[in-house]
Amino acid sequence: MTSLRTRHSTQSTLFFLTLLLSACGGGGGGGNGGSPNPSPARSTTGWQQGSFLDAASFFARCAAPRGGVNPATNQLYPDIQGSAEDENNFLRSYSNNTYLWYDEIADQDPGLFSDPLVYFDELKTTATTASGQAKDKFHFTYDSEAWFQLSQSGIAAGYGAKWFITKNTPPRNIVVAYTEPDSPATDSQVNLVRGAIVLTVDGADLVNGNDVDTLNAGLFPETIGESHTFEILDPGSQTTRTITMTSADVTSDPVPEVRKISTATGDVGYMVFNTHVATAEQALINAVDHFNSGDGITDLILDLRYNGGGFLDIASEFAYMIAGDGPTAGRPFETLQFNDQHPATNPVTGQPLAPTPFHTETQGFSVNAGTALPTLNLARVFVITGSGTCSASEAIMNGLRGVDVEVIQIGSTTCGKPYGFYAADNCGTTYFTIQFRGINARNFGDYTDGFSPSNTRTNIGTVVPGCSVDDDFTMPLGNPGEARLAAALDYRDFPNCPPVSKVRQSLVSTIGIPLAARKGLVPDSPWHNNRILRHRRERLPATIPQESIKTK
Repeated sequence: MTSLRTRHSTQSTLFFLTLLLSACGGGGGGGNGGSPNPSPARSTTGWQQGSFLDAASFFARCAAPRGGVNPATNQLYPDIQGSAEDENNFLRSYSNNTYLWYDEIADQDPGLFSDPLVYFDELKTTATTASGQAKDKFHFTYDSEAWFQLSQSGIAAGYGAKWFITKNTPPRNIVVAYTEPDSPATDSQVNLVRGAIVLTVDGADLVNGNDVDTLNAGLFPETIGESHTFEILDPGSQTTRTITMTSADVTSDPVPEVRKISTATGDVGYMVFNTHVATAEQALINAVDHFNSGDGITDLILDLRYNGGGFLDIASEFAYMIAGDGPTAGRPFETLQFNDQHPATNPVTGQPLAPTPFHTETQGFSVNAGTALPTLNLARVFVITGSGTCSASEAIMNGLRGVDVEVIQIGSTTCGKPYGFYAADNCGTTYFTIQFRGINARNFGDYTDGFSPSNTRTNIGTVVPGCSVDDDFTMPLGNPGEARLAAALDYRDFPNCPPVSKVRQSLVSTIGIPLAARKGLVPDSPWHNNRILRHRRERLPATIPQESIKTK
């Protein structure tokens, strides 16, 4: 029998694999929600279309109840013997109550689905946007234990190499964007670095080949202990080499690069911020303390090009650390909007709606709650972005713009995700269904097509300054010669964008594969590409038992 971890890992990765292998067309109608499939008013299982019991009446009734202690709460699991239909009914009622587009869900009989994961896939809108994109691109599940480990420490199975897919159809192009320290990718026998190009996987031709199963299995291992062989072309080399990597539990370093760069007009802070996991709280504080040391810094360049998101509270903390008290005092970082059934109340916590403030103190992720946060007190910030900049990272940009901190964007268009969720753990699966959208202090949150440098209009009609610059894989992150960092440094003194030749668009490797890209895919776990809110014990909904709530 396939383990839960394997099942959920497969679901999490499948989206990326599809994009890697081909550009698949999508169906779906126009701007309206999907219509329910024809069905009787009442089924033999007791389901009645349009009639919903409280989700709490089905909560923790599991086909396979868990035993032992929940590591997220340090309490016994509440699971009791139930059925897959009970689990489906929980999902149906919970979605109807909290899903942002609840009235666009096709209400199908939960008794006709034997797998809750399959049923959950049906509990979303089928509508598309004006551009033809799926309205809901962010519906996903995670094994609860794996999600807890990932969200708290950034631990996930893999090699520690972040792939950047600049072309997902033959001739394909995959390069290494960065690597995690102390991971299989940085082992002395492997030594992968940014800009290395993958040519084959377990003997299968990645560039032009059709053995997609082999490519998928090697690039995205589902479990730890898998060994796969890769033919690699290192940056600057004309000779390929073969390496073998064995997948392991890899811990992400959320802030791997922090440095001061000396310029003629003062020291500039540069930092890479890759993920809003719990350990980022301490790492961000350390970075700000470093920037404040000595004579401080005159500007900050924040590299979010590969940061897909995570905890919204950490985004709020860091936005405050950038801006300080002046512009943020008494102003909201982000205000959440839920579905029209809940205009004034949070449907998950049961509490009156209140804006998320700019947190001036730690929230207890990896530093004791209530610790005063250091600040840089900057009136502007340079943000390096890419297609992997998503959700909570976009919230930093939008939140700062909402209080008139100038955000100068260097790079390419962000993913466009003003949505988020609370994690719902039931019977060993954690479900993520879009429950809210976020707006800033100027009531702006309409960026579903992403923020684009040099042509993004804000809610007050101004054009956001910045430059469209390719991601430059010929240089390490943090090297002042790397195209995006170089553009940001130049823009400080001469606010003009670099010419095309300077951003290395024409550079190719010895085998003709481009080493610069503006667009691309950055495959990551769904958790890393989201805006996650935490349940708090003092804000429990009246209908869900306390032991079900994931908390710090």
